[in-house]
Amino acid sequence: MENKAELNKDSKTTSVLKAAWLIAVVTIVSKLIGFVRDVVIANYYGATLVSDAYYYAYQIPSLSLILLGGVGGPFHSATVAIFSKLIPSLSEKPSEKVNKLYSTFMTATILFFLVLSVLIFIFPKEIMGLIISNGSSEMIGLAAEHLRIMTPLLVVGGIVGIYYGILIIYKQFMLPNLSPIIMSVAIIAMSVAAAPDDKKGYALAWATTIGAILQLVIQYPNIRKLGYKLRPNLEFTNNPHFKEICELLFPAVLSSTVGQIHIYVDMFFTSSISEGAWTAIGYANRVFQFPVGILVTAFLVPLFPIFARLVADKDYDGIRKYFNKGVGVLFFAAIPIIIGILVVGLDSIRLVFERGVFDADATFMVAEALWFLSASILPYVFRDSITRVYYSFNDSATPFVVAFSSIVLKFFLNILFITKWQMGIGGITLSTSLVTLFNACVLGILINKKMKMDYKSLFKNLFKMLVAGGITFGICMAGAFLYDKHLELPKYVFELVKIGFIFVLCMVVYVPLNLLMKMDYASELAQRLRGKLKL
Repeated sequence: MENKAELNKDSKTTSVLKAAWLIAVVTIVSKLIGFVRDVVIANYYGATLVSDAYYYAYQIPSLSLILLGGVGGPFHSATVAIFSKLIPSLSEKPSEKVNKLYSTFMTATILFFLVLSVLIFIFPKEIMGLIISNGSSEMIGLAAEHLRIMTPLLVVGGIVGIYYGILIIYKQFMLPNLSPIIMSVAIIAMSVAAAPDDKKGYALAWATTIGAILQLVIQYPNIRKLGYKLRPNLEFTNNPHFKEICELLFPAVLSSTVGQIHIYVDMFFTSSISEGAWTAIGYANRVFQFPVGILVTAFLVPLFPIFARLVADKDYDGIRKYFNKGVGVLFFAAIPIIIGILVVGLDSIRLVFERGVFDADATFMVAEALWFLSASILPYVFRDSITRVYYSFNDSATPFVVAFSSIVLKFFLNILFITKWQMGIGGITLSTSLVTLFNACVLGILINKKMKMDYKSLFKNLFKMLVAGGITFGICMAGAFLYDKHLELPKYVFELVKIGFIFVLCMVVYVPLNLLMKMDYASELAQRLRGKLKL
């Protein structure tokens, strides 16, 4: 029996690793196409009143489609946390009870966002007037028209979030992570086709709406095939599982919006630094999210349903094992990212952004913000991982309370770093890193009220990784210094070769050092790799 259990656990681990690779590849493709979309929009619409109107208007529907309904958002998380425990076998059609819960959740979601959409459709000018109160009447009017065109995104966002959750429970990882590409492609295609004659950007707004609806359309057949059928159901009060969803969903939605408050706090302080500071922080976040977002999404999306099922089975040893393994692998991959940011972050930003009006000063501003932001990578992956464990216990209130309490800390740190110590742009991102560390530590401690975690083995391995990372960082810095001193190449070739050289040097030093110190995750990954290559 024990051997069979071990085989099942090994099978789960292999499945998670396979899913992680698949999600990582799809997410990379999605982000690259998103980058092409941004370049196309900039090319055809520039930084003008039209593009401003579109981006201002998009803030409201994107709250539903990306923040609330996206992968990792509240609707996806609530679906996974509750439905995972009610589905005994993924090979069978859902029971009548599960289908009824699905219909109730979908009905409530559609009705809520439909009412919200109608209100926004009727009063778009008043809403945009509040958001861009200092804007011209032309700007407010144009943004209002864009918002009216994009109101269907509100309904689509909630439904897509539930679809994401259902598909991921059934280990269909490709479609939820691939579908955002549909919107990017729709925007690219319509921008290229209509932009020369599209003086008010309406094609851009319509493309966004069509792209969102297509996300829904391509996922619906798979949902039907799994056996989920929507039958409108208004029994919101007599379903205990729907009550569980609401108890989990409401604080999770509030937690997601707390992040927006952090942004407003940063905007307030950034305005006193220098022109272009907020843009630099935005670029730094995008660079940060490219590797870290891919890493976290790739591992936590397949792990979350496992956490939920283990909680339902009260298999706390299993939770400890998969949490430590998941976070350990994230730590192992995150340290080279930190080294890369510190050693060649400036070179990477110069290679990607420094052209036209984006000069050397702007490059340094982004790099400075990114250097301080890199300190948040380890607590960031821990915080997002432990939050999934809370959600598996149907507890989204604790992450919300912790996130909300950190607003005060964020404000205090910004006053200290910006107003008192005059640290400039680095002070903004350093305060972000410290707030992330605070959230991770508090959530890590409070989880012990639900179950005892095994942090000893996790942080023992982390210590080994940090020692290996410190040595690797020193060698990479020396390698970068010698490269700068002795090699002369054309500007962009110089940067590209340097980044490649440091990446290879980092891997050649970091991985063997971890193997030499017998760090568990490095040894296991090396063993699996040898097995794949049959060495």
